[in-house]
Amino acid sequence: MTLPTVRRARSADTEALVALDPIVREQPSRKAFIANAVAADQCWVAVETHDDSTLLGYGVLDRSFFEHDFIALVMVKDGARRRGVASALMAELERQCTGPKLFTSTNASNAPMLALLARHGFTPSGRIDNLDDGDPELVFVKFT
Repeated sequence: MTLPTVRRARSADTEALVALDPIVREQPSRKAFIANAVAADQCWVAVETHDDSTLLGYGVLDRSFFEHDFIALVMVKDGARRRGVASALMAELERQCTGPKLFTSTNASNAPMLALLARHGFTPSGRIDNLDDGDPELVFVKFT
């Protein structure tokens, strides 16, 4: 298995990122989130190693969490899952971290993300109730 290459997203990637993200159909505001992250240089994309234009997934790293680096989102295209795409994105986002702590969060029901965070050495840091009914948001930290 060849691991994907990760690079900073370019404005030309925006429509392809929107197309690969199934949440956009349910939450139209996600399209603006993606476009804003790309424009702010806060988005990284995983691409096929030999084809820089084939997007497999993306991740967003910003400083929205109490002025700490925060992985706001990791999304992998349905057909590219279980191929190391999320791990490659996480590794790059960790490299881009500028402070001593890197935070992220996920729903308690998101077993694949919970497993990914454990593999990358993130530890529990808190819980936020009432964002999604019956599915608390779990906050994680990694000390860099």
